[in-house]
Amino acid sequence: MADERRVPIVSDDDMVTARAEGRALAAHLGFSRTDATLVATAISEIARNIVVHAHDGEIVLTPVYGDSRYGLVVVARDRGPGIPDVEAAMQDGYGSSNGLGLGLPGARRLMDELHVESEVGRGTTVTMKKWRDRDELERLRERRSDSR
Repeated sequence: MADERRVPIVSDDDMVTARAEGRALAAHLGFSRTDATLVATAISEIARNIVVHAHDGEIVLTPVYGDSRYGLVVVARDRGPGIPDVEAAMQDGYGSSNGLGLGLPGARRLMDELHVESEVGRGTTVTMKKWRDRDELERLRERRSDSR
């Protein structure tokens, strides 16, 4: 997809890049500044996990255009040590606190959907989604352009 953005994550600088890309794509999709900041913060937390625990990975940002809503899908992948107990990792206070102190549970609160797949010794994939309703004006403009 042309709008898809991939950001390799190996250092703190890459976290800044991923955060900026996420914020820019959210703005492009019409998310409010507040929601774009929530997306950027969730990306920071997940990217921090990659840097600290796996040392390298990637974040893929993909827009989703639906009939009634737009979305931003964030997929973070690494080939790190994996998470031995995903359920525990989703609880506040689990693991280290080198990031903003939010971790996976915080990212889950900031985004509308969050799913974690992890296998010890093979890595982790975190998929997060943020949605916004399309407004009537956008739908009207699209109908007009389709009828031309």
